[in-house]
Amino acid sequence: MISKLNSEEILSFLIIVSIILISSRLLGELCRRFKQPAVVGEIMAGIIIGPSLLGSAFPDLFKEIFTSHPRSFGAYDGLANIGVIMLMFLAGAEVDLKQIRAQGKQAASISFMGIAFPFALGFICIWFFHDYIFNVPSTDRLIPAMFFGTALSITALSVIVKILLDLDIIKTKVGGLVITASMIDDFLGWILFSIIIQMMNAKGEEASFYSIGMVLLFVGFMITIGKWMVNKILAFVDKQLGGPASILTAAICLCMLGAVCTEYLGIRGIFGAFMMGIACGDSKHFTHSIQNLFHHFIVSILAPLFFASVGLRVNFVTNFDLSVVLTILGIACIAKIVGAGIGSRIGGLSKNESLAIAFGMNARGSQEIVLGMAALQAGIIDERIFVGLVVMTMVTILVAGPLMKYYLEKELKEKKVPVTNEEDVVLMVESPEIAAVQKN
Repeated sequence: MISKLNSEEILSFLIIVSIILISSRLLGELCRRFKQPAVVGEIMAGIIIGPSLLGSAFPDLFKEIFTSHPRSFGAYDGLANIGVIMLMFLAGAEVDLKQIRAQGKQAASISFMGIAFPFALGFICIWFFHDYIFNVPSTDRLIPAMFFGTALSITALSVIVKILLDLDIIKTKVGGLVITASMIDDFLGWILFSIIIQMMNAKGEEASFYSIGMVLLFVGFMITIGKWMVNKILAFVDKQLGGPASILTAAICLCMLGAVCTEYLGIRGIFGAFMMGIACGDSKHFTHSIQNLFHHFIVSILAPLFFASVGLRVNFVTNFDLSVVLTILGIACIAKIVGAGIGSRIGGLSKNESLAIAFGMNARGSQEIVLGMAALQAGIIDERIFVGLVVMTMVTILVAGPLMKYYLEKELKEKKVPVTNEEDVVLMVESPEIAAVQKN
């Protein structure tokens, strides 16, 4: 017999959703006022109303709101999971395969070095210092080491787009390279993470190879036959039903089917949604106006529910370990800045342009939080490591924009071009010839 929420549980569910949505949106908008991504405020909202602050100061009130009706919180958790699935679909839709092919060579060197250095350093640190960082002796270090390397490798595409928009350099050479390299990072990072999850679920060496093959087979299918099938489905919907609402409905259904497929295969559903997003985003029928409509709904309503849940699940006060936080922050920043910086120099960019790109690529965001949450639920990491990843994400977001602006302005000064406003940065990066004319 199907059991449904009773009246009291429905009331509790509505109260939980209302409190979380209002607090996360308010703090998210506050961060926007200070030109920071809303995700920082949304996570902070969860920390404030979660066990870290409200739960510690007013435990009875926290229990009455969030834990007195477990099924109500379970319903909210289901809604938050829908939010993260939709968010990853949106992230996939932002991956422009045509742009990757167009800027492939230069962006590939930035992305490859920006992934290789953090992955290698993260892997080595966990492999040799696992017991110190995790505080738990273990002989099985392969999966935690691979996860740690992967978690430190991904650049947050949505965050870096916001930073580039704030600096007004999104249409410049530097902006284009950062976006393209971030797309490649996202794509490769989620493939790596899905392989890790499959290896964790598999038993034995043969099963691990089978699991890796399954992930790669799914990726290959989605960027070839799957992409073609999705385009045909959207074309049929556009012709027979028409209108943005029909295309949007079809895209959401495809998103859910992609998540169902990978969850059934033992891969995380968020990966299926991400790959389906890539396929839909490549279709001409999933237009920019429809993507924007989808983007506003997800970013404004569903995503805040998920990011606030990050603070609700973990006590950031009791699980805050300064040595772990500094270790993760140090490894993440050093490896990413060095790797992306070297990749930029190999691509023919100047020293200051390379540093600007490196600090842009160092910005983490929603993908790291999603990946960390999935790893926490899978038992790959503990709460201390998760808190360290969240802190690292927020710090790299906060410093990326100012440091990118600093090095681009420094490039202008070294070329003896007067910096009067941010448009000078755009001119210099977009066209050295224009900058030379401006100088004269």
